[in-house]
Amino acid sequence: MNPRPRRGLLRAAVVMSTMAPFGVLLVQSFADRWTGRRIVPQSFGGRAWRALSDDPVLARAVTNSLTIAVIAVSIALAVGYGAAAGLARTRGRTRIAVIAGLLAPLLVPELAVGAGLTTWLLRLGLADSIPGVVTAHLLCVVPHVVVGLLPGFDADLRAHQEAADALGASRMLRLRTVTLPALTPSLALAAALGFTVSWSQYGTSLAVGGGMPMLPLVVVPFVRADPQIGAALTLVLLLPAATLVASSSLATRTER
Repeated sequence: MNPRPRRGLLRAAVVMSTMAPFGVLLVQSFADRWTGRRIVPQSFGGRAWRALSDDPVLARAVTNSLTIAVIAVSIALAVGYGAAAGLARTRGRTRIAVIAGLLAPLLVPELAVGAGLTTWLLRLGLADSIPGVVTAHLLCVVPHVVVGLLPGFDADLRAHQEAADALGASRMLRLRTVTLPALTPSLALAAALGFTVSWSQYGTSLAVGGGMPMLPLVVVPFVRADPQIGAALTLVLLLPAATLVASSSLATRTER
C-alpha cells in the first residue's frame, strides 16, 4: 500500500477521534429533548444558546472571563517581552535556572496557587474582584507568554537589529521596522497561548474570585443540572483552544 494514502487515513482517523467529543457536545447543545437510550435527540432547539445572552449570570460570566483574559494577556505581553528578550541573551546554567524559576508556578496545582494568593489579596481588598483575579492569572499566563515569545528572539533578529543600529536607526525606529515585524508570529502565538490559559483558569479563579461568575466556574454546575446549557458553555470554553489548534494546523500546512 502506498504510504501517502496510509498517512492520509491515519490523519483522518486522528482528526475524527479528536473532533468526535466536540460533535457530541454540539448536538447536545441543541438537544431540547434527549431522553432514554435514544442515539439521536427527540427534538432540537436553541434554548441553551439563547441562555448565554438571556441569563444575566451566564452573560456576566462570559464577559468577566473575556475581560480578565484580555487584561491578563496585555499585561503579560508587556512583562513577557522584556523577560523573553533578556532570557534570549543568557546561556548555560543561568538560562536553565531562569526558565525553571519561570515555569515553577505551572508545576503547582492551580488551587494551591490561588489559595496562597487569597490571604494576601484579601488584605489588599482585591479578592473577588477583576484586578485580583487578573493578578492570580498572571502567575500562569506570564510563563506561557514568555515561552511563546522566546523563539522569536533568535540570531536572525539580533543580526537585523545590529544592522539597523549600524545604519543609524533610533531605538523606536528599530522597534517599529525591525523587531515587531519579525516578532509578529511569536507575538500572535504568545497572545493566543496566554488568552487560552487565562480563559480556562479554574483553580485560581475559584480560589481568588469565588464570588464572581466566570465561565470556567459556571460550567461545572450546569453539566449536571442542565446538560444542554452545560454543553453550550463547554463549547464556548473550548473555543479559544480549538481556534489555536486549527490556526497552528493551517499554518503548518501553508508552510509545507
